[in-house]
Amino acid sequence: MVKITKKEEAVLNLFWQNGPMFVKDLLEFYTEPKPHINTVSTFVRSLEAKGYLTHKERGGSFQYYPVISRQDCGQKSVENIVSRNFGSSYKSLVSCLVHDEKITVDELRELIDLIKKGAE
Repeated sequence: MVKITKKEEAVLNLFWQNGPMFVKDLLEFYTEPKPHINTVSTFVRSLEAKGYLTHKERGGSFQYYPVISRQDCGQKSVENIVSRNFGSSYKSLVSCLVHDEKITVDELRELIDLIKKGAE
């Protein structure tokens, strides 16, 4: 997955929350001062070029929609982080989380119980 900017991520979140939209529809979700429609259009076209959005032509305009779910996007992000920073080792990631006290041993036990129940 190609990395996106924070502003592109904010636009993508609007699509995930609200479904397919035209660029002009996105402006409704911004507070004042609203960005110019050309600015928002640039973010949308960039997201499409990066493979996050696609469009259908509707009445001479383009209606955009995401081609990747929020969950799939999050999963890909985690995979990239684990690959880049932990040598593709999820065990190393979890070890780091425990070491930095981001997850407790009790929480790990809960996860193990969930995994065991899912395997049954």
